[in-house]
Amino acid sequence: MRRSLIVMIALSLLLVSVPRPASRAQTFRPVVRGRRGVVAGGHPLSVEAGLRILQKGGNAVDAGVATILAASVIEFSHFSFGGEVPILIKLKGKNVGVVEGMGQAPMKATREFFANRRNDKDVSAAPDSAAAQRSGDSLAMPTMAGAKSGLIPSTGPLAATVPAVLDACVTALDQFGTKSLGEVMQPAIELADGFPIDELRVQYIDTRAPVFSQWPDAKRIFLPNGEVPKVGDIFVQADLARTLREIVAAEKRAAKNNRHEGLMAARDYFYKGPVAKRIGDYMQTHGGLLAAEDIARFHARVGEPVKADYHGYEIYKAGFWTQGPALVETLNLIESYDLKAMGHNSADYIHTLTESLKLALADRDRYYGDPDFVKIPATELLSKSYAALRRSLIEKERASLAQQPGDPLNMKALLASIAQHVSRASTVPENERANDTTCVNVIDKDGNLFSATPSGAWLPAVVAGDTGVLMGQRLQSALTDPNSPNVVAPGKRPRITLTPTLVLKGGEPFMVLSTPGGDNQDQALLQVLLNIIEFGMNPQEAVEAARFDTQHYVSSFDDHEFLAGSLNLESRI
Repeated sequence: MRRSLIVMIALSLLLVSVPRPASRAQTFRPVVRGRRGVVAGGHPLSVEAGLRILQKGGNAVDAGVATILAASVIEFSHFSFGGEVPILIKLKGKNVGVVEGMGQAPMKATREFFANRRNDKDVSAAPDSAAAQRSGDSLAMPTMAGAKSGLIPSTGPLAATVPAVLDACVTALDQFGTKSLGEVMQPAIELADGFPIDELRVQYIDTRAPVFSQWPDAKRIFLPNGEVPKVGDIFVQADLARTLREIVAAEKRAAKNNRHEGLMAARDYFYKGPVAKRIGDYMQTHGGLLAAEDIARFHARVGEPVKADYHGYEIYKAGFWTQGPALVETLNLIESYDLKAMGHNSADYIHTLTESLKLALADRDRYYGDPDFVKIPATELLSKSYAALRRSLIEKERASLAQQPGDPLNMKALLASIAQHVSRASTVPENERANDTTCVNVIDKDGNLFSATPSGAWLPAVVAGDTGVLMGQRLQSALTDPNSPNVVAPGKRPRITLTPTLVLKGGEPFMVLSTPGGDNQDQALLQVLLNIIEFGMNPQEAVEAARFDTQHYVSSFDDHEFLAGSLNLESRI
């Protein structure tokens, strides 16, 4: 690969730079440039973990995994060790691979269980979870509001899928990395032993203190001495540190033969050994569905990406078990428009992008789901000819208020029979809604690329007893609608919003980017991409530019609200 600069925007974007005209735009932060590799993430200590590994000779994958693991310890407001993480990887001279880091639903998680689930108590007072399932049991674990009777809870033990983070990280190391798990996990262990807690984490704990006070294991960790930590206090997660050390010890015992066996032993210690048993026992005892057998059954695969070819750029996304292909559909829809002539964030530009996103997200809601369970017309959905048909539905002077999925199998712009969603807003209080995600992006000196969107097990999360592992809540992204491709089923992955992005130009590394934002992730990523590709912004300008979004889709969280025709714009537009 030709020698070039690497440009970083913390939290969102890494770009292999090509010469660009000097910009006079004012930005809040400078562009960060380097020649020997760069790491972007959601917290300085997470980034430091990745940089340590690069400095010790690790590649982008080693550094990316170290950053994820560190983030799983210190960014618990947004992501923890029991969550999930899809990863895109491009090694020099190799094809793009996707580590499918999303756990499956428990085998007891049937549609009928949730559809018929009723709360014996007042739904408005104590919806969702173990309290409803185990009324009067002293072990019942109350949860926050977040799902009405008949829906999948947004918090609590019933919302958990199999933890996917460790297996995704081990799989990435095994197939694409060079370091041992012990080497890349060491920064995370040190952080679990204690780190100075920041303002954001204190704020999250403070607003959720009433919930933690009812969960003994969570209270012990997040309310030490019964109080919210103060900014700058050394925050310790002793149980999690012990679990991480046990995993590394298992690797060391087996690594005498070779690196691969060590990695598999570490994985098995968690997924088939004592950690899985302790998690399963805890969840079963406290009204959850997840069992040790569910955890043992899981293994993260390396799959194929989907790709958009847009004006000389190759944009790679994870498959239809995520919402990532919706970005490919959107790029296919907009490629025939002269967006630059419209003007950045002009009325025509915003209208064109928003209407294109509505069409792509309508297809997401109608067709996307776990490919192991659903037959998806993938080739047709991502074809240029299908996009040309769909583009005809965009009216220049009018915004659509209907959800309009297409008919890719019959190559028609609009599906003949469409069940329209009633526009509704969520009734879940803001501090009880699904919360956040983080991101990790790495480029090393050799041009290897790594992009990940770690998420799940955010606060408030169930702490699985003395393991210290915060459990995820991603099952809420599945539906109980039997006609949806995303209907909940035993062993099925809920379709997720997490959507890392990897971009090549002429086959050469160009950019990796990811973002928090739930359903809106690809809307933000699309605008950042276009800011660079169409409008020539540098990475910092592209990230800081004002953005907009629509919620004209079925939400993947909480009450699964649908806000027809909605358009949200930053005040700077």
